[in-house]
Amino acid sequence: MNSRERLLTAINHREPDRIPVDLGSTPSSGISVVAYHNLIKYLGLNLKNHVYDVVQEVTQPEMELLDMFRVDILDIGRFFNNYEDYWHKLELIKGVPALYPKWFNPEKQPDGSWLAPGPTGEFIGKMAAGATFFDQTIFPYIDGYPDNYDNISYDMSRVSWGGFGFPPFDRINEKNFWKLLRETIIKEKAKTDRAFLIGAGCNLFEWGTFLRRIDNFLVDLYIDPVNVNKLLDKLLEIHMNFLSNICDAVGDIVEVIKFGDDLGTNMGPFIPVEIYDKFFKPRHKVMCDYVKSHSSAHTMLHCCGGIHDLIPGLIDAGFEILNPVQINASGMEPEHLKKEFGKDITFWGGGVNTQSILNRATSQEVKDHVRHNIEIFSKDGGFVFNTVHNILPDVPPENILAMFETVEEFNNCKTQDKNE
Repeated sequence: MNSRERLLTAINHREPDRIPVDLGSTPSSGISVVAYHNLIKYLGLNLKNHVYDVVQEVTQPEMELLDMFRVDILDIGRFFNNYEDYWHKLELIKGVPALYPKWFNPEKQPDGSWLAPGPTGEFIGKMAAGATFFDQTIFPYIDGYPDNYDNISYDMSRVSWGGFGFPPFDRINEKNFWKLLRETIIKEKAKTDRAFLIGAGCNLFEWGTFLRRIDNFLVDLYIDPVNVNKLLDKLLEIHMNFLSNICDAVGDIVEVIKFGDDLGTNMGPFIPVEIYDKFFKPRHKVMCDYVKSHSSAHTMLHCCGGIHDLIPGLIDAGFEILNPVQINASGMEPEHLKKEFGKDITFWGGGVNTQSILNRATSQEVKDHVRHNIEIFSKDGGFVFNTVHNILPDVPPENILAMFETVEEFNNCKTQDKNE
C-alpha cells in the first residue's frame, strides 16, 4: 500500500499494511518550535525551523524529517509558504531562532513579554515572559452581543485565532486564491502518494468562547439561548460559505477536511449532552452533510478533553475521525474508546500522552506506553498514529525517537506476520 491507500483503508475500518502516521498535518498534531529545534540539533540535521502556527508556536516539519518517520499525511498549507520571501527570522522563546511569516511582527515589552498586532493594528496576542504560546487578549463581545452582525468579520479578525491565519488561508485575500489553491494541490498531489488534509476550522462552540469569553458563553448557553442561536446561525452561514469554496476547490482532491471545536477539559465535557444536542449537533450535521454531498473527503473533528459522553452525538452529526484522542482525560481510556466506538469513528491520535509521559518518562517507559496504546487502537483499523495534541516544548529528543521507533517496530512486526 502507498500512504494514501493506507490512510483510506484505516479510515474505512480495515487494517492497513502499516499503521498510518501523522506528524504536523494539523496545528494539533505537530511539534513545538522548541522541541523541533532540540530534535533536529540532536539528530545533527541542518533543517530550518518554520513556525506556521504563531499562536501555539508550532513548527511545520521539513520533508526530510517526515520521510525519516514515514509520515503518511500532509497539510496542504505547506505548499503555499514554501518560498523564502514568505519568512523572516525571530527569536521569541528561550533564544530559539526560527522563521516566522513576515506578516507576524510581535513587539517585545520591558517585562520580557511579547505583544503581537493583528490585521486591525491592535495587539491581539500576548506571550508572557517565559511562556511558549500567545494568549488571546481581545474578546470583542465581552460586554454583550451586538445588535447585528454586519461587522462580524472585522470582530473575528480581532481575535488571535482569526487574525493570525494558518496557511494557505493567510493568503485568502490574494487575487484568484481559490483557483490557485486548486491548481497548486493538483500539481503537488501528482508528485507524491501521501494523503492530503485541509483544515477548515468552522468552530462553533469555540467561536462563542473567543468572542464572548468562555465564562460568559457557558452561562449564555443556559440563560440567553436567543442570542446564542443568533450568533451560531451567523457563524454557520459564514462557515457554509467557506466550506462551499473549499469543496469546490479541493473537495475532490484532499482525503480529509478537518473541523475544530474543543468541547472538553481533562475532567470531562464543558457542556452536557443536552446542550450539545440543542445548540451544536444540528449545525455540525449541516456542515458534515454538506462535505459528504459535495466532496469525496472524510470529516475530521479536532476536539480536546474528556468528551466520552459527547462522542455518540459527534458520530451522529457525521464526524468520521476524532483527534487528538486525549487518553489522559476522564473517560478516555483506550480500551473503552475502542470497544465502544471503534467501529464507528477513526481515532487520529491517542498514541502517547504528551502531558505526563512523553515529556517526563524514560525512553523505555515511552516505548511501553506507545506499544500498549497502538496494540489497542490499531486492531481492525480505524486508527492513525499521532500524539495527544502537539509535542510540547519540554519533550526530550530521545523520547520523540523512542515513540517513532516503537511505531516502526510494531509496523515491521505486522508486515513480517503477514508475510509468514
